[in-house]
Amino acid sequence: MSDLIDAFTTAGTNKGLYYGGAFQTAQTKAVVDVINPATATRFTTVPDGSLADVDAAVAAARSAFEDWSALDPIDRARHLRRFADVIRENIPKLAVLETIVTGRALKEMKAQMGRIPEWIEYFAGIAMGLEGESNVVKGGYITLTHYTPLGPVALLTPWNHPILILVKKMAAALAAGNTCVVKPSELAPVSPLVLAALATEAGLPDGVVNVVTGGPQTGAALCAHPDIHYIDLTGGTGTGRKVAALAGERLVRTTMELGGKTPVIVCQDANLDGAIAGGLFSAFVASGQTCVSGARFVVHSDIYDRFVTGIAARADAIMLGDPMDDKTQMGPVISQTSKDKCLLMIAQAKMDGAVQVAGAQASDLPAPFDEGYFVRPTVLKDVRPDQELFLEEVFGPVISITPYDDEAEALVLANTGNFGLGCSIWSRDIS
Repeated sequence: MSDLIDAFTTAGTNKGLYYGGAFQTAQTKAVVDVINPATATRFTTVPDGSLADVDAAVAAARSAFEDWSALDPIDRARHLRRFADVIRENIPKLAVLETIVTGRALKEMKAQMGRIPEWIEYFAGIAMGLEGESNVVKGGYITLTHYTPLGPVALLTPWNHPILILVKKMAAALAAGNTCVVKPSELAPVSPLVLAALATEAGLPDGVVNVVTGGPQTGAALCAHPDIHYIDLTGGTGTGRKVAALAGERLVRTTMELGGKTPVIVCQDANLDGAIAGGLFSAFVASGQTCVSGARFVVHSDIYDRFVTGIAARADAIMLGDPMDDKTQMGPVISQTSKDKCLLMIAQAKMDGAVQVAGAQASDLPAPFDEGYFVRPTVLKDVRPDQELFLEEVFGPVISITPYDDEAEALVLANTGNFGLGCSIWSRDIS
């Protein structure tokens, strides 16, 4: 299988869609360009899946469902453990492939990849203990609850962690006896195709894991498909609203992890060095492109200036460059659109009165990385809670810092806005 990964790592490779246990020629000639964000050059293309392609992938999942769901859970667990082993064997090359497509620093990607097989093994263990429930109720009656797999499920995955987030969804779905049709983000669709092929190599039956690539219309067709019985999405809030509307038409259940604007509260008694180091990591890991990225810092006024000075100096010292180079600490953002959004939000924040204290200098990278979508780690202080930068998700390496005077004010600031996905508090007092 490493030969297949090598083939995908070669720029220009397009092997088509993956369903029914094999790569398949798409029923459309339309393609989507996949860009290497570190150089802004085309890496490869994938099919822009049509309705017919979605139908074929779902049909493969439906055909495989009866046998897969009928397997003894112990046998399903055995398949999943072998799948985990095959992924583990291929981690070094999978990490390279993900770095090419996402621009994330290779050393970060390798660390992340190491956890992925463990998740599959975890759900394999849970699968071995899947049981129903029985309860004695009023009148001496015994009620029995029996859990059954749903059928083919749709997994819509993002570009920032293509394999990690896919495996998080897939492992649970497969352990429970469902089959999967994956629609990865069109910005980073390559490694999910490889993962499906790895599943086949590991011995999972044909059609249990299927991937159809494409843009929004492909995802919409999958969500609306009558043979899809559950939808799991990780993506933006706007996409979530569209998926919810499509699912609502058929009363199909969904699980969605959407946008975030994580507040980081730094209390007066916090270990300042620890808060700066931890805050820096949460803000700029993956170039700030995670839904729980530390995005808005709410810092006690007594330590505000010291915190601002410390985190700004550390941010300016972060080394940008070739994501494949172990010396690189942060790679690019995913696209020109994302870079433009970051720069526009920085400019707007300064127009609204915020002060930029890190990220102002030019990146000054050598070719070909001078054309890449790099944004320097940026810190803005004195950001008011009514400003766009305080309220809206950037999804890039741009953070705001706002002072507070007492705990009540800190909580109000932390809860301001429409997002509620994550929060961090730095204090020595656990009470």
